[in-house]
Amino acid sequence: MVEVFSGRTLLNKDGDLVDPEEALRNKVVGIYFSAGWCPPCRDFTPILCDFYTELVEEGEPPAQFEIVFVSSDKSADDMVEYYHDMHGDWLALPWTDDYKYELKQRYKITAVPKLVIVKENGEMITDKGRKQIRDKGLACFRTWLEAAEVFQNFNG
Repeated sequence: MVEVFSGRTLLNKDGDLVDPEEALRNKVVGIYFSAGWCPPCRDFTPILCDFYTELVEEGEPPAQFEIVFVSSDKSADDMVEYYHDMHGDWLALPWTDDYKYELKQRYKITAVPKLVIVKENGEMITDKGRKQIRDKGLACFRTWLEAAEVFQNFNG
């Protein structure tokens, strides 16, 4: 059960609507609070892109990981531009969805960028995803995976 985004609709980079129940099932989820106007966000987003690409797009099998971008941009146009220009091929909460405010409150987001790593049910694994990726690189994913207690599709 993917409770954290249950009943919501997410977007992919093509602008297609995505069902979170299907897209996030049995995955570790990184909720990425970010904005294009924020220099530290623009600094970290390419690092997150590389991390995501290595884990999900180049992994064999692909890692059980998905990112959902929650925008703090000042307009929908700003969000779309930042999402298309800098972000990886992950999902986003539509800018018009006020659920972003509930998420910010739930995970105590006071500044961006913030990468909160959660289980499918929304229970937080860590709110220090950004620091862990910077410090440990891909190695931090196995720690998150173990904490998430998801069914693992790889050996070793």
